[in-house]
Amino acid sequence: SWAKCRPVTCPQERKALVHFSFVIKKNQVLRVALGLVTIGILALFSWLFFKLPDPTIFNANVERIFVETDFTSQTEIRLLEVLAASGSLFESSLQLQSQVIVTLMLLTFALVIVSAGLLAANLSMRQHIKEFKSRALRANAIAIRREDNSVLINDDRFSLTRSNIDTLALFLEARMDADYLTAIDLEALMSGKSPHDCDEAAGVMRIKRLRDALGNQIISELLVKHVPGKGYFLDIPKDQIKLE
Repeated sequence: SWAKCRPVTCPQERKALVHFSFVIKKNQVLRVALGLVTIGILALFSWLFFKLPDPTIFNANVERIFVETDFTSQTEIRLLEVLAASGSLFESSLQLQSQVIVTLMLLTFALVIVSAGLLAANLSMRQHIKEFKSRALRANAIAIRREDNSVLINDDRFSLTRSNIDTLALFLEARMDADYLTAIDLEALMSGKSPHDCDEAAGVMRIKRLRDALGNQIISELLVKHVPGKGYFLDIPKDQIKLE
């Protein structure tokens, strides 16, 4: 079975919680801003739509004048006909303006929705990139498996010797207790001797072996890749390389 240890101190956990809270607050602010923009657009278009004059009032007044007044001359009757025709033309123009306003409102809503979707996708992509960088450059979780002398760092599995596994386990236990290990302390714990009887060089050698074994595998897994029949290459985009 897996014996899981997370090399995360309380400050790191608090930092992660603060970052998570910041992401939540940022999403809440985004939703509130989107809601305010939507309400503002609705209010603006509603104000424009209801501010348009009613053309039927003009036609009703012309009709009332025609009914209440007894016009006899052709000139007066012709004048009322012109007024009625102008009222009909005004009504048609207002209907066209109403259609334009509704079309612009729908187009604006579509643009707002597309912009919000692109913004959410951008934020999600940035978060995934940050998680990928964090996963590739530092250990977020470590699990030791003593049955086959292996260690799982994030999602990558590495094989170590029994001695290296024991050395790493001691470092993880010390990390969980927020303690530091000197080379003499490490050698004393590994050998079971008193610290006064241990050689510091032996502890340094154990640390060096762990670094070499684990570091070489991490470099091979994440950076220097081997392609059978071709050779070795650096797994990094060409545009990210700088030589100074």
